[in-house]
Amino acid sequence: QVQLVESGGGSVQAGGSLRLSCAASGYTYSTYCMAWFRQAPGKEREGVAGINRTGVTDYADSVKGRFVISKDDATNTAILQMASLKPEDTAISYCAANTLCWVDGGPTLRRAQLYDYWGQGTQVTVSS
Repeated sequence: QVQLVESGGGSVQAGGSLRLSCAASGYTYSTYCMAWFRQAPGKEREGVAGINRTGVTDYADSVKGRFVISKDDATNTAILQMASLKPEDTAISYCAANTLCWVDGGPTLRRAQLYDYWGQGTQVTVSS
């Protein structure tokens, strides 16, 4: 059974940085996509960043130039490096995975319907 475990959330001041990790277990395929989503109170879930099996990435406009998603195939881990954080980045962040994913790129990588497995979420709080 596929399991995703996030870590690295916390509280920072505006302008600070955080690094989120998502450790996946229960599969060994190299054909997976992973993504990070977030949901702030009273707002819809937003696909923040996605990465496909070959390392192609896609980002929401709200985080372009500030966030970087990467993956380590050897450990089935996805990383979201967040910099220049703003109060509006405050949300619960979730990682998601699709183990048989043939998406080549683009905003499809950030669509929730693409993903079968989800982590439990980690809180990111940015104070002004």
